[in-house]
Amino acid sequence: MSDDPMTQARAGQTRRRGAALEEAILRAAADELTESGYAGLSMDRVAKRAGTNKNAIYRRWPDRLTLGIAAYKQLATTIQAPDTGELREDALELLRRANRHWSSPLGTILRELLAAAGSAQNLAARLPEQSTDAMTAMWLAILGRAVARGEASPESLHPRVATVAIVLLRNEFVTRGVPTAPDEVLIDIVDEVYLPLVRKRGTA
Repeated sequence: MSDDPMTQARAGQTRRRGAALEEAILRAAADELTESGYAGLSMDRVAKRAGTNKNAIYRRWPDRLTLGIAAYKQLATTIQAPDTGELREDALELLRRANRHWSSPLGTILRELLAAAGSAQNLAARLPEQSTDAMTAMWLAILGRAVARGEASPESLHPRVATVAIVLLRNEFVTRGVPTAPDEVLIDIVDEVYLPLVRKRGTA
């Protein structure tokens, strides 16, 4: 066997197949996203970093956005709905988690992917954990517990009602373009909009 490092590297590359090669590509793409953001992500740089060629990438991910989304999934973590025993605290905790995420470097990547996808709906179709269904399920979970405790009206268990707080926060980022939302904005959303809505729903 040759002692030349380049020859050994090429030999190592040819042995990688299937899941092992995909893992190497995704790891390389995730590293590129972390270091340079979506704007700096390129098939050439990922291929070089993964020790493979662009054709191997294009066979699995047909374009840069698809690869970027797949790499983002490697970086993102799934969160569970909080259960503090009080609706106000549960809602604030969910908003604060979202605010921290969207304000973080990973959140910056997510916003870049959102811009590249063209709409939240297009991105949600490719990112299940960012989908309307996943977000709605979490908010319905905390609202359902609140209804059981008598904190909210049973009529409030509607997807659009349950998610109004997170939609308002997302608008702060998407529409206003803010880098982060002050905590008083989150409190205002919960106290002035969300809680009055879910408590009075069905009483009119």
